[in-house]
Amino acid sequence: MAERKGEVSRKTNETSVSVSVHIDGIGTGKISTGVGFFDHMLDQLCRHSLIDMDIDVKGDLHIDDHHTVEDTGIALGQAISKALGDRKGITRYASIDLAMDETMTKAAIDVSGRPFLVWNVNFSAPKIGTFDTELVREFFQALAQNAGITLHVLNHYGANNHHIAETCFKAVARALRTATEVDPRQANRIPSTKGTLV
Repeated sequence: MAERKGEVSRKTNETSVSVSVHIDGIGTGKISTGVGFFDHMLDQLCRHSLIDMDIDVKGDLHIDDHHTVEDTGIALGQAISKALGDRKGITRYASIDLAMDETMTKAAIDVSGRPFLVWNVNFSAPKIGTFDTELVREFFQALAQNAGITLHVLNHYGANNHHIAETCFKAVARALRTATEVDPRQANRIPSTKGTLV
């Protein structure tokens, strides 16, 4: 099987984003968006998905973090979609309930080619430090749309907003890892009765 790698560069009046991914990596990378909390979350996504990610973003942070977070999701999703190609041989489906201290969050994924986000996560405060909690959803919306995945995220419970956000990223990472792994029983087949996932 060819190496599953993808690169995307995206430049607008608001951001300049460069992303490269290696699906069959070991979860290492260099991440710099200028937003400390977001870098921490992306590091969790990289480490727990085992997808190598190099992400470099220069955004209009003098306005706020919104464009930086959303455009990172767009470029990362596009890079993952490129790396997966025709999605031949992938496991396709995965879900996990992920616990972290007092918090539990479920992520379920279908690497279907059909983008959709179902988001059932509530935060009790508008910010984690200086980071707007509403941007967690914005990132996953952009990621799902551009990676061509159906993604459901449900926070069962939790008290600490940092933990709630972190379980979202870790749960999605673990589900993405399983769903994009090659299933040796169908390594040369696209896992769809339609014969296509794009």
